[in-house]
Formats: sequence, C-alpha cells, structure tokens
Amino acid sequence: MKRLITSIALALLLCAASEAKLTVSSIFTDSMVLQQNTEAAIWGKADAGSQITVTTSWNGKSYRAKTDSDGRWEVKVTTPAGSYKPYSVTVKGNGGSITLNDVLIGEVWLASGQSNMEMPMRGFYNSPVEHAQEYICAPAAKEKVRMFHVHVKQSYEPLEEVADSKWVGAEPSTVQWMSATAYFFANRLNRMLDIPVGIVSCAYGGARIESWTPKEILETYPDEDLSRETIEAMTHYHRPYLAYNAMLCPVMGYTIKGFIWYQGCSNVGKHEQFCERMSNMVNHWRECWDDTEAKLPFYMVEIAPYRYKPQTETSYAALLRQAQHEAARQIPNSAIVVTNDLVESFEQDNIHPMKKLEVGDRLARLALNRDYGMHAVACYSPEATSCRLGERPNELVVYLSHSENGLNRWMEIEGLEVAGSEGIFYPVTYAYFVWGENALLVRSEFVPDPCQVRYGWGDFKPGNLKNCEGMPVSPFWLKVE
Repeated sequence: MKRLITSIALALLLCAASEAKLTVSSIFTDSMVLQQNTEAAIWGKADAGSQITVTTSWNGKSYRAKTDSDGRWEVKVTTPAGSYKPYSVTVKGNGGSITLNDVLIGEVWLASGQSNMEMPMRGFYNSPVEHAQEYICAPAAKEKVRMFHVHVKQSYEPLEEVADSKWVGAEPSTVQWMSATAYFFANRLNRMLDIPVGIVSCAYGGARIESWTPKEILETYPDEDLSRETIEAMTHYHRPYLAYNAMLCPVMGYTIKGFIWYQGCSNVGKHEQFCERMSNMVNHWRECWDDTEAKLPFYMVEIAPYRYKPQTETSYAALLRQAQHEAARQIPNSAIVVTNDLVESFEQDNIHPMKKLEVGDRLARLALNRDYGMHAVACYSPEATSCRLGERPNELVVYLSHSENGLNRWMEIEGLEVAGSEGIFYPVTYAYFVWGENALLVRSEFVPDPCQVRYGWGDFKPGNLKNCEGMPVSPFWLKVE
C-alpha cells in the first residue's frame, strides 16, 4: 500500500513537472499590445515533441505547433484592425494552459539606443524632462499607451528571456518610469491614429553602436578587441555586444511596425566608422525580424548639441552628426530627426537635454507621414544641397531642400556662419530667403570674400533656423562650388 501511494505521488509530481514546462516567452504578458493587421508571432517552450495550441479570442481561431528538439514552439496568429477592445490569448499543451488577458491590438514599435532614449519621464538627477509632469498627472490612459521595459543587463551569451518585466499601461505610477522619448512618440501616434500604441523599450545608457551589434559582425572590425579581459576592463556601458545578447535577443522577433533609435554620443570621435557600422547593425536587426525587404522603418535621432570634453579644434560631434545623416541616406527606409534647436544655453554641459516631447513628436511625424499616409504632416528638415557666390562679392547663396514655403526668419539667426579663404568663421549678419529659388542669401560684414558657409557646426552650436512648418534646418558645412 505504501509503495502504491508512493508511486501515485511520484506520478502526480511528474505530471505537475510536465505541466510546468509549458511557457510563453517573457515578453508575452497580460496587457500586451500586438501589431494590428498582420501575422503576429507568439512563442515559448514545452516538452520536446509536444503539441501546442494557441487560441485567440478576437476570431476564435486555434493555431497549432509542435515543439522542436529543444522544446521551442512558435505560431503566427492573424490579428485584426486595432481597437481598445481587450482580448485574450490562450496557450494549451502538455495538459497545461496559460491565458493572457487584457490583450490589445494596435501599433507596436521598438525603441532603442542609449541614455537619451532610456531617460524616463521623471528625468535623471539634475536632468528634468520638460512637460513631464503634465503627462504624469494626466488621467490614466492604460488602453492608449502601453510599454514593455527591458531592464539594463549584459551577457556574453544570447539570452532568451527578460527578467522581472511586464507590459504596463499609462497611468501616473507607470508613466514616470517610461522612456520619455518613446512615450511622447507613442502618445502622438495614439492621438492621431486613435488606437493603442505599444512600445518595447530596450535602451542602455552610454551604449556604443557596437553594444547593439552581435559578436560575429564585430569580429570583422579590426579595431574591436573582443577578448574577455579587454571587455571586462572597459566602462560597462561601452562593452561590445553584451547589451545585444542580454536585452535585444530576448525580444527579437516580437512583431512590430518599426524601430526608433536615439544613440551616437558614445561614438563621437569614431565618425569614420559610424555610417558603415550603423548600416550593418540595422541590416542585421532587420534580418532577425525576417525583414528582407526593409519594410520595417528605422527612424533615428541626431545627437543633441553638447560640449564634449576635452575641447578640440576639430568638432567630432559635428562630424558624428554628419555620419548619422549619411547613414539615414544610405539605409533603406530610414530617416533622421534634427535636434540642434532643442537645447538651452545652460544645457551645454548636460548630455540629456530636457526637450524630449519635441523629439518624440518629430519621430512620430516621420511615422505619420511615411507609414500611416498622413502626408499633410510635415516631417522633413531642410538640408543644404549646394552653395554659390551671390551677385555681390560678399554674398553666398545656399540652396535648401524642404523649404518650398520659406523659412521662419531672416534676422537674428543663430548658428549660421561664413568664412573667407583664411578659414575663420564669423556669424552671418544678413540673410534673405530668395522666393522661388528655395535659397538663402547670406553675408557677414566681417567677411568680404566668403567662400564657405556652415550651420550648427560644432559640439555645442545650437540653431534656430526652421522652415515654415517648424522643422529645423539640418547642420551643414558647404564650400562654394
């Protein structure tokens, strides 16, 4: 009898252990947002060779999969148009069952980069986020904006799961900890689209572009020493590939609409390599999302003006911004927002400027115009394409794209300079927008023979020149053709 009881108990324990093996990946939790109008991936683990059934409440359909030899399973479920109606997803297998409740269908974006993307609504020490309290104190909008936060972590090996995180909706207690840039981006999309917006927040303060690149790509870079000893000696946020392994790998493949990216400060001084390495990273990310046709947009943020130390004659920050813009031109289905107008003079030693609402809004403008068909929404900054000598000997004519409706000012322009053959730059003292030519005529009383012109060119060289739609002019340095 005792042996019988023991056998029964053992059988029950084995059954319980078997049932406990059924899991969904950690990014799939109650209150998650799934991408609308698509085939959304859902995956997890169970016993090898077992049958898994995933049932979605919005259509009552069941999707089946068989686990592989490692116990992994994955299905793709058909999602409807976005709405605020809560649904459920039920996973069954091994005699067990998992139900995810309060699931919303909407638009999902992944937000990544370094500290200016990581920066929460409540700010950092001595670094506030402007307008944050207005949004933190707003009524709860848990059905409108939701976020999944990947905690800062490193690993020498790719990880499969995210620890201690879940999807949360917007309310005062949660908004304060959400990425400010990502939250403002999501809030704008929600207000314009009127459907839920979900953000997978995956950022690491101080991270280099190499931090988000896999080891196999970094091994092709001759300047990257990937020995464990060298990596351990680095400042933690500069370490290559460890953030990629620990933070990106666990959420890789979660079905999204696109990427928003705010990074570059830690690559200042390495501008020669940046464009290529940015392209390599984006191409790899898209491959990991099975995006062989670059359908997932990748929107970047220009690094803000900041007085990098030590100060040098060469502005490495300006050169990095130039590399960022070149990367945006070379990477398919990508674009960049300009930030050189979004700092105050007292922020020259603060690498985390407070105007994150405008950054998020400009990212949202790109998405609304390019991905959601709202072409009336202005999203492109004017770019200087060329310059020539004017009719007067002391004049230069600078041609600007995206300026068909003119510019916001022709007096008291900050950040615009001209130089003669000696190469010494002086502020522009006269400017006039030439109607019909999309050109800016400039001169300085201090430069009788100008041959080059630049704007916002410096580590900390804010500007205030915009087009009439409020989009700031991109930094540039041009010589007379």
